[in-house]
Amino acid sequence: MSLPAPAVTAARGLARVVGVLVCVEIASGVLQGYYTPVWTDIADHLSMRDADVNWFEAAQLIVSALLVPLLARLGDLYGPKRVLVGATAMTALGSWVLAVAPGFTTFLVGFAIQGAYVVWLPMEVAIVHRRTAATGRQEILTRRAAAVLVGALELAVIVGALTSGALVAATSMNVLLMLPAVVVTVVLVLVVVGVEDSPGTSDGGLDLTGLGLVTLALGLVMAGLITVRLQGPGSVLAWALVAAGLAAGVPFVRYEAAHPAPLVDVRLMAHPAQWPVQLTAFLFGMSVLGAQIPLSTFARTDPAVAGYGLGADASFVSTLIGLYVVSLAVGAFTLPLTTRLLGRRGALVGSSLLVALGYALWLPFHATTGQALLNMAVAGLGSGALVAALPAAAAAAAPPERTGFATGMTNATKTVGGAIASSVFAIALASTGSLDGPDTGHAPLAGYLTVWSVCAVAALGAAVALLRLADPATVAPAAGAPVRPAAG
Repeated sequence: MSLPAPAVTAARGLARVVGVLVCVEIASGVLQGYYTPVWTDIADHLSMRDADVNWFEAAQLIVSALLVPLLARLGDLYGPKRVLVGATAMTALGSWVLAVAPGFTTFLVGFAIQGAYVVWLPMEVAIVHRRTAATGRQEILTRRAAAVLVGALELAVIVGALTSGALVAATSMNVLLMLPAVVVTVVLVLVVVGVEDSPGTSDGGLDLTGLGLVTLALGLVMAGLITVRLQGPGSVLAWALVAAGLAAGVPFVRYEAAHPAPLVDVRLMAHPAQWPVQLTAFLFGMSVLGAQIPLSTFARTDPAVAGYGLGADASFVSTLIGLYVVSLAVGAFTLPLTTRLLGRRGALVGSSLLVALGYALWLPFHATTGQALLNMAVAGLGSGALVAALPAAAAAAAPPERTGFATGMTNATKTVGGAIASSVFAIALASTGSLDGPDTGHAPLAGYLTVWSVCAVAALGAAVALLRLADPATVAPAAGAPVRPAAG
């Protein structure tokens, strides 16, 4: 039976929009996979130590964590396309700064600005979610589109990693760093031309006081962790800063709860259909973001020197990343199937357990490349599914005027988790000196065991939290934060 003409037209329009958004996620994947295999070469290019690479990651994660709630709020106020265009323009600017950066400070600034790309996926999910509002299958179509977008993202990570690993010895570093900038610039044009604009659905203005309070809280905690890294765990100043940051969270929560248009809707975040998703994103960020550099340095470590490691060079690390990301893509692409088989909550719990199992396997099995690939394949299947599922689950448990906020907060909480874990992991790995500096020796194997243990426990904690996840269609809305029933 043929579909009515309006339905066919709507389907084609949705396919066109998703096609453009797939291009955006391809650019995101390139950014996420391109730099990892060549960080040592970038350090040589900038005349800096390998250990200082961690400052780039920390700066980008901190900026990203602060940008996401702000941009998500702007998406609710002015429409997700406008925010997507602005974030893509910022990312393009940061990428071009990296291509011409003469030294550490300029590169640090460029890499931090480039972190605006973290809001791309939440805004894309919000665009699809609004585009499918009248279909009667909003949640299903949004979840399927999210799976396609994340699958494209993960496949592009492979392309990015393999490309940089292959070109690093064949071209200059400036040309090598220029390629991601070109990709993002092309995508910016595609978004401007190929995605229709939609008005904002929320009233009110920007909560600048809330932004200041959350910046203060996160800044103090991160400053404390950096001080621990520089002065050691016995530093009184370091723990005083951490305590001050945690204490600053109290007035922030109180202020946001009383604000009519908060930057962070703490009432919505506390809803039983929302808080398990956001907590899972935070715990998941510890492994998917915080463990990136430790996994890379472990793979590059020569076992003949340190007694552990895989002894891989840049090109082989690209291959390892490629094989790992295949499992991420499989997890994302099979999300609709696992959701049908296990249900919405069951699929999320199962994915978290796979991540926990994958990192737990690192504890006894880390001596060979085959063991490493098996471990990351298991963790990757769960990670890919979670990356696809969390924004859609957050959107399903949010009112229409807060969809951008809810989806954006999954990335914000994930980024905060990654930033905190990155600092904690750096401390664990630096117990005999810098992370991988040749002048101070290698990190102890116990440091890597700590990293994998934290990742496994965090993922297990996410699975436990998800057992409390409520169906947004069956739970009464929290006061001040109405939650619409899931469609479809």
